[in-house]
Amino acid sequence: MSRVLMRGNEAIAEAAIRAGCQCYFCYPITPQGELVEYMARELPARGGAFLQAESETAAINMVYGASAAGVRTMTSSSSPGISLKLEGISYMAGARLPGVIVNIMRGGPGLGNIAPAQGDYFQATKGGGHGDYRLIVLAPSSVQEAAELVMLAFDLSDRYRTPAMLLADGMLGQMMEPVELPDPIDPATIPGRPWALTGAVDRAPNVVLSFDLDPQGLKEMNKGLQRTYQEITERELRWEEVDTEDADLLIVAYGSMGRIAKSVVRSAREEGIKAGLVRPITLWPFPYARIRELSERVSTVLTAELSAGQMWEDVRLAVGDRAATPFFGELGGVVPTPRDVLSEVKRYANG
Repeated sequence: MSRVLMRGNEAIAEAAIRAGCQCYFCYPITPQGELVEYMARELPARGGAFLQAESETAAINMVYGASAAGVRTMTSSSSPGISLKLEGISYMAGARLPGVIVNIMRGGPGLGNIAPAQGDYFQATKGGGHGDYRLIVLAPSSVQEAAELVMLAFDLSDRYRTPAMLLADGMLGQMMEPVELPDPIDPATIPGRPWALTGAVDRAPNVVLSFDLDPQGLKEMNKGLQRTYQEITERELRWEEVDTEDADLLIVAYGSMGRIAKSVVRSAREEGIKAGLVRPITLWPFPYARIRELSERVSTVLTAELSAGQMWEDVRLAVGDRAATPFFGELGGVVPTPRDVLSEVKRYANG
């Protein structure tokens, strides 16, 4: 382990290289430009391939090709850029190709602005492209966690042969924090890819595609995907809890808002309010069962997001009518202070 001061975007890039990423394809967009610059400088110098594509669409299809050829590969972008990649992401999911996609979210819709936001939750967790597919979606709340989750994203993507997304935002991408970087992995520990297109010299040819004109054949392929998604749901749920043991009011927040909410819980406790926090780390799969269990013994479950209430829908599905489910959100790249969120907590704690 080495401890260094790094910007979030740079820590993500360095962690990807240490995770064995051999190919990185991108098209620049703010606020993840530092990630592109770091990969352009470091990846070729350490034996990998960097290519700035002519468009986001080209970049994701290059990821498709490199993954099909059997190497660990990644792309990154920000909100409108990810929108352009969705067709290729759906193709990768249908072809059972691993790969990591990093989204450093910004304000939207449309071009929006370059400030932090969380308006891409639906796009990431509900399968923004066409078809019945899912992405493993990991949401860090610190630079340290961003580096760790990139390593995890590569491992999970390989294990389940499905794309994985790291969903952060402009604040996490730009902030600087001390990071303990893990040692580079041994390439020999990366799982083999017997299905990859590596040349059929001494074996039968492999076929990698998401196309089947026979409805029954496509049905069976989809059923196989759904079995994989069910296994992921059963095995890969991750979340953090803070002071939930005796909480009367529960906050659910992720990413940067989860970071803010953690300090809000401390402040609320100092004022005699028994607040707790659930911070989903896997946005898909989502920790419905744990939130449902906690909602049975609290009066209020407050969702806090940098959006109009996208994760709020999943929280309400989990809670049902067991507790009140108010919402606090900011839009357009506005980031609330802990005091802003604490005011909402006081309002609901006081009925």
